[in-house]
Amino acid sequence: MKGSKAQVKNKDKDKSKAPKDDKKKKQQPVPELPEKKNKQKIDELKVFNKELETEFDNFEDWLHTFNLLRGKIGDNDDNATEEERIVGRFKGSMCVYKVPLPDDISKEAGYDPTFGMFQGIPSNDPINVLVRVYVVRATDLHPADINGKADPYIAIKLGKTDIKDKENYISKQLNPVFGKSFDIEATFPMESMLTVAVYDWDLVGTDDLIGETKIDLENRFYSKHRATCGVSQTYSIHGYNTWRDPMKPSQILSKLCKEGKVDGPHFGPGGRVKVANRVFTGPTEIEDENGQKKPTDEHLALAVLRHWEDIPRAGCRLVPEHVETRPLLNPDKPGIEQGRLEMWVDMFPMDMPAPGPAIDISPRKPKK
Repeated sequence: MKGSKAQVKNKDKDKSKAPKDDKKKKQQPVPELPEKKNKQKIDELKVFNKELETEFDNFEDWLHTFNLLRGKIGDNDDNATEEERIVGRFKGSMCVYKVPLPDDISKEAGYDPTFGMFQGIPSNDPINVLVRVYVVRATDLHPADINGKADPYIAIKLGKTDIKDKENYISKQLNPVFGKSFDIEATFPMESMLTVAVYDWDLVGTDDLIGETKIDLENRFYSKHRATCGVSQTYSIHGYNTWRDPMKPSQILSKLCKEGKVDGPHFGPGGRVKVANRVFTGPTEIEDENGQKKPTDEHLALAVLRHWEDIPRAGCRLVPEHVETRPLLNPDKPGIEQGRLEMWVDMFPMDMPAPGPAIDISPRKPKK
């Protein structure tokens, strides 16, 4: 130890003998500023600690759900819960209004008097949809085994499709990280109730349901909030956060403006775009995989989409790129949360260009 201390002292002496010019050179800051400027910002997404429906009024901006109940016959039905008496659901909307309609509505461009207040409602013809379900993780699962643990795995049901990911169960874990995605083809409106469940794997006997969550995809699909594929923070054509929607931001913006009878978009010089009476600015170049920069309007269009609620009359909040947190419930234990599931759902109409491959959200494996 003494020897090492002496070495340190000698080093200090050598430092003190160093000329002043060397000191100045050492004290000069390393020119790192340009590197900091070029440092790429990491894309972020919104994490909702609740169901997406609670953020967007159950996506009932025009489509409402009414339960159809079985009539009561005898004393036995008096004790039946409303959930047990449901025989179906009516989806629709009712509106009471004066005739003739106010001038500001009836004189609007594209107004059709036969539809009254129900202007611009989407068609309810059957449509084939690719549903992509991403399951990130579950937290605080109710223990299902005697040892106070569980062996959870994911099960998904939509229409006639029933997926049970039994072989990928996670052993002895109440906070499992699944990091999986599932692709399912469905036909709306007939197959629109998605059930995502977490089961406890058992070596002997049947697997027990820990909890499940149900999502009405039809309400999301037809909502003006555009819950089909979340609007991301940035537009990128390569890398870890490539744009997922088959429609580019400029195509989505043009469609929204046309449907909402909004003037625009008008792309101008200097990175400006005008929609209705609002002007938005943004970058006008995009970098490809080879580092080559090309002119584009997509960043500008995305800037408008991220502030679509500011557009007069037709504007509303669009669903951002997100992860939602849904409570897991068990019919045998009504009203008691059995854990929470972090997930999100993308939906792509099959009559549109096919989307790219699903994002790999599997947990990173340790290098050693």
